[in-house]
Amino acid sequence: MESSFWLNIFCLNIIVALVVVYSVPNTFVANKPCDFPAIFNFGDSNSDTGGLSAAFGQVPPPYGESYFHRPAGRYSDGRLIVDFIAEGLGLPYLSAYLDSVGSNFTHGANFATAGSTIRPQNISLHQGGFSPISLNVQLHQYNDFQHSSQIFRSQGGVFEGLLPKTEDFSRALYTFDIGQNDLWAGYLLNMTMDQIRAYVPDALEQFKTTIKDIYGHGGKSYWIHNTGPIGCLPYVLNSLLPGGDQVDKFGCASPFNEVAQYFNRKLKEIVVQLRKDLPLAAITYVDVYSVKYELISQAKKHGFEHPLRACCGHGGKYNYNKNMECGTKITVDGKQVLVAKSCKDPSVAISWDGVHFTEAANKWVFDQIVDGSFSDPPMPLKMARRKRHNH
Repeated sequence: MESSFWLNIFCLNIIVALVVVYSVPNTFVANKPCDFPAIFNFGDSNSDTGGLSAAFGQVPPPYGESYFHRPAGRYSDGRLIVDFIAEGLGLPYLSAYLDSVGSNFTHGANFATAGSTIRPQNISLHQGGFSPISLNVQLHQYNDFQHSSQIFRSQGGVFEGLLPKTEDFSRALYTFDIGQNDLWAGYLLNMTMDQIRAYVPDALEQFKTTIKDIYGHGGKSYWIHNTGPIGCLPYVLNSLLPGGDQVDKFGCASPFNEVAQYFNRKLKEIVVQLRKDLPLAAITYVDVYSVKYELISQAKKHGFEHPLRACCGHGGKYNYNKNMECGTKITVDGKQVLVAKSCKDPSVAISWDGVHFTEAANKWVFDQIVDGSFSDPPMPLKMARRKRHNH
């Protein structure tokens, strides 16, 4: 009788254990990090890992000095936010689609190029500094890559080890950071801020079309950065007329930041609409504007110095001169001398060259956004495949 009693207790414990084992994992499954096999990135210099350099010539030293110890196609002294995103997902750094030398596209590709805009610009790279590889061109490149990569991968051999699997396109994370140059292009065309605002909706309609096209080709997970406070960048501040009425209490150009915030409000509206139009998509909107403005406005608190001054540049209040940009050399007594060189300690600088952030600043921004604190929905990077359910 006693043995029967203990046998029943043992069996009951087994049943309870099985119930726990098969019920608890459902909680973990719901919160299990996404296993993204690849990243496909679209954007401008904020996420260009070598596209413009491959097409129009490598950026010069001292670019890349802090991490790669050589120019590495990035407009910074080291890694970009997209590099930290790759690290955070356990993936290698993205090869630029346009770079045919030493590239490996097994875990995705980067279609971003420095100077890219959403809307194609009617001026050349040398006239305005804008890349001809606008977002619609990047989309064409992506579509061609998706099709061609599978043709070559099916041949096996070396191609199989350099190109993504078919299923990786639907399981990948699609990242976007573009729009900043569209706003600056309007200013260079002597548009008023109201005129720049007026064409933002059209630019964002083109952005929406791009997302829908990728979705139609199987893309499901999107991580979209809004645009940063361009009014705090030395190259913008250096272009302003003298006078303090355009500058806020932190020294940033208010009109440019206001138009950036307008762009971001409209971008968020587009994201909300896309969630309705694309029922299977998981779209994360990331407020990098707030993070970057916090860093610049509270630089000392976060361990940084001279937030409005370029680390690598030459002369003036902001250490920025568009005619003598970072890496510029001049000839002195028959020898090439670097005159626009980096500051003593880039690790405490925010602006690298007056336009782009330092690696240290990029890392700080990434550390703030990776856990989803500045995302809508508030999903960590590794959970970005989770679709928000509307209740």
